[in-house]
Amino acid sequence: MSTLTIQNLQDYLALKYHDENLATGLFMKLVEEVGETAEVLNIMAGRKHEDATHSLASELVDVIHYALAIATVHNIDLTRALIEKDQRASIKYNQSPNLKEFIGSTHDS
Repeated sequence: MSTLTIQNLQDYLALKYHDENLATGLFMKLVEEVGETAEVLNIMAGRKHEDATHSLASELVDVIHYALAIATVHNIDLTRALIEKDQRASIKYNQSPNLKEFIGSTHDS
């Protein structure tokens, strides 16, 4: 199986979604999928007693799909944004390693 990166998933989604005007519709789908994820989690935790028609993995994939699609139509490089946000959080919360250091250390091994 090939390695999937955030960047190549965004490149793939750019083929499907390439108009900023789609962002509102994509956001509505994202909210819907977050709700479906909540349903599955509630069933798994025993707070709801019904048959789960979707798996947690499937619902999380949908959430990731729509979140990345929104970033893609707005030309946001999520790989870079994740690393930059994590670096700020690492400084704010005095945590180590940060994501950039972690990625570097996994490639050094």
